Amino acid sequence: MSDTDLIKLYSQRILGLAASIPHTERLSAPDASAKKRSPLCGSTVTVDVKVAEGRVAAFGQDVKACALGQAAASVLGAAVIGRSLPELEAARDALKAMLKEDGPVPPAPFDGFEVLIPAKDYKNRHASILLSLDATVAAMREAESAHCA
Repeated sequence: MSDTDLIKLYSQRILGLAASIPHTERLSAPDASAKKRSPLCGSTVTVDVKVAEGRVAAFGQDVKACALGQAAASVLGAAVIGRSLPELEAARDALKAMLKEDGPVPPAPFDGFEVLIPAKDYKNRHASILLSLDATVAAMREAESAHCA
């Protein structure tokens, strides 16, 4: 990776997002929690959700990741409240396709993930970028399972 590639990858916008992640406080009484870890780099994201009528009513996240993983958590944090499990799964799948298959940017309200387009060429960063959405989907599935039980 050249210095120019690093500068492109870690743009000011990515660094700005990484420095201002929303919902960084864990919830005191979540309906569900999930922790995801990238075995390649060791990044971890723990997510708490409160769900009302099938949608995220409250959200908390503890992000220990590289700047790209933090930027992804920031984009998610800005859009997650009010989203349903199918919306979150679609956003996760669209982000994965954008990174791995040259797919389009996820649709609004998750279109902020476009900032991570330069990371497509760095496959070793994809898992960290996907952690926040993976953990949120897992937490929402757990919350739905608990609600149906």
